[in-house]
Amino acid sequence: MTSPTEPLFTRANMATWPNLITFIRLLCIPVFVWLLFGPERRAAAAWLLAALGSTDWVDGWVARTFNQTSEFGRLFDPTVDRLLFVVAIPAIVIDGSMAWWLAVVILTREVVVALIAIRLQIKGIPAMTVTWEGKTGAFLLLFAVPMFLGAQSDLSYAGLLAWTSWLFVVPGIAYSWFSLLGQYIPESRARERQASHVGLES
Repeated sequence: MTSPTEPLFTRANMATWPNLITFIRLLCIPVFVWLLFGPERRAAAAWLLAALGSTDWVDGWVARTFNQTSEFGRLFDPTVDRLLFVVAIPAIVIDGSMAWWLAVVILTREVVVALIAIRLQIKGIPAMTVTWEGKTGAFLLLFAVPMFLGAQSDLSYAGLLAWTSWLFVVPGIAYSWFSLLGQYIPESRARERQASHVGLES
């Protein structure tokens, strides 16, 4: 693992295959927005969003398999996931395919996690590793959100998506908020206390 004092934006940290995959996913976000509001192709936008969600595990698998994990990657991957939520969900609410209160529940959690990550980074504390519960919640939500969009499209199975979206969004929200309240917040506090203790000893 990169030490807290080592620069985050180094070539060794950034120039990896997992980060390239994450970067490609990042570039697809404006394509999604264009599909939704340009030609107004809800079905295509929903499929693209679903593809981004289904490939979310690929960069992590490549990093672990080929030993290309990095401190930058630990921060970059969840940041792109979070940006995808922050862009896609308001866009779908504006489109009228998702209730605003549901968007608030999902995005509030993402904003809090982002603020925690920023706080740790400012203090020079390494980024937290994404937990299984947090990753599962994100994975479920990255499927549920395009389902809400697809349910309002001209897809032949739009009616099916209207109720299957809830089968994904409810456990997705539960896992996401559990990871925040039961894991990320306690771990971030523990890391800050540890860093403060080390600072007092040095």
